[in-house]
Order: sequence, then C-alpha cells, then structure tokens
Amino acid sequence: MLLGIVIFAAGMFAWTLLEYVIHGVLGHAHRTFVTPLHDVHHRDPHAVFALGAWIPATVVMLGGWYLFGLAPGMIFLGGIVAGFAAYELIHYRIHFTKPAGSIEASLRARHLAHHFREPDRIFGVTTPLWDYVFGSEPPSHRMRALSEAGGRIAPLAGRSNLGRIVHAARASIRS
Repeated sequence: MLLGIVIFAAGMFAWTLLEYVIHGVLGHAHRTFVTPLHDVHHRDPHAVFALGAWIPATVVMLGGWYLFGLAPGMIFLGGIVAGFAAYELIHYRIHFTKPAGSIEASLRARHLAHHFREPDRIFGVTTPLWDYVFGSEPPSHRMRALSEAGGRIAPLAGRSNLGRIVHAARASIRS
C-alpha cells in the first residue's frame, strides 16, 4: 500500500516536469505540434483546458488498467494523469477565480506574469521548481515586480473553452 502511494506521488511529481516540457519546450522554445494549440490560449486565455489531451489519456489509462491492472507502471501513470487533472483545475482557477490562499495567489501571479509580461519565461504553472532548475525563472527582484503586476490582474469573466463546448453541445442536442 505504502509503495503504491509513493509510486503514485512520483507520477504526480513527474507530471510537473512533463508540464514544464510541454509548456516551455514544446509550446514556447521550439515550433512543434503543441505551439499552435498553445498560441490559442495566449491569444484567448478563456481557452484554458487541454481538451484534446483527455481522450488519449483516458484511452491509455483504461487500456492499461485492462491489460496490466494496478501494476507499478500503471500506478505511476495514474499519478501523471492525476497531476494533469490537478494542473487543469489549477490552471482554470488561475484564470477564472480569486485565489483561495497564498500558494494559489503566488501561482496565479506567476502564471499571469508569464501571459502578460514574460511569455518566454515562467513556464511552470503548478510549481516554479523547473523554472529554477532550467533557468527560466527571472531574477528575484524582477520576479517580485512581475508577480505584483500579475497579482493585480482581475479574474476572467465568461465561459472557458470547456463551458463553451458544453454550451454548444447542449444547444445542438436541443435543436
């Protein structure tokens, strides 16, 4: 049981590195298949959810559980997917709600500083760890000013891309 919890937690931690690579390396540093998808979010922060990633993630998880049960690799993958789910929730809250506490306020200020002041730096959404490790964290005096500016940005109003998709689906079902 304890080993399973450790493996799951390691998967969640691995997600934070994967998040950094997807966002910083594939979305910003190099032109890849991720870049045009991520550019949509920078043009319209309401497009906050990585909706196209949920279908393959779900298929892989369900197929893996069917084939391998709760093997350590599947527990690790479950941690990665749970990290992705946490990222989606945190990213939504960063853009659409007032922070519930100081950690969320710090993450929000950092991410909004990335959006509006430093699009080529500050790639970590759920943690600043990998920005420190890979040198994409601005110097502390600059980061303080950026965070203050990011913290003054009001939450978005209106629907996210998930809300718009659900609304459109309901409308098409009714018609």
